[in-house]
Amino acid sequence: MLVLTREVGQVIAINDDIQIVVVAIDHGIVRLGIDAPRDLPVHRCEIYKRIKARKVQEQ
Repeated sequence: MLVLTREVGQVIAINDDIQIVVVAIDHGIVRLGIDAPRDLPVHRCEIYKRIKARKVQEQ
């Protein structure tokens, strides 16, 4: 796992199409802005797991 240290306003680039911006840090909570192509789904992990479980149940 890559671990990075960023400050508010700094960016992490995944590739040419995806950027993650540290929007705010407040009381130990980090807010991220994610700029990605619309055809690339971006979900919080707990939401992604629900979607994946639902797809398995539908099969």
